[in-house]
Amino acid sequence: MIRITVYQNDAGQYCGFRMEGHAEFAAYGKDIVCAGVSVLVINTINSIEALTDEIFENAIQQEKDVVSFEIVSDTVNEKAELLLQSLVLGLNSLADEYGKKYIRLKFKKKAGGIKRC
Repeated sequence: MIRITVYQNDAGQYCGFRMEGHAEFAAYGKDIVCAGVSVLVINTINSIEALTDEIFENAIQQEKDVVSFEIVSDTVNEKAELLLQSLVLGLNSLADEYGKKYIRLKFKKKAGGIKRC
């Protein structure tokens, strides 16, 4: 199962996420759930990097099947939050389509001030 924790700051804005695991929907190379999640996650990171001025930290640990991303700017700008909202929309759509057996999302508040993640 792919487990994704989406972080929100004290203002309720999305400001990061951690993804871990594999869907195990199908054999390696044919797992469309893993492929879909991977595309959404990597595209979100790349889009925030290319289209915003956000300062963020991310890490990909392939051997542990973990991708983490967190905005470390003092505030989350509107473009970055919109891209993260789009990620959540896509992930929820995949979970609805293929089932909570393969992908599970949870949301977690991260303390750190009014706007910081």
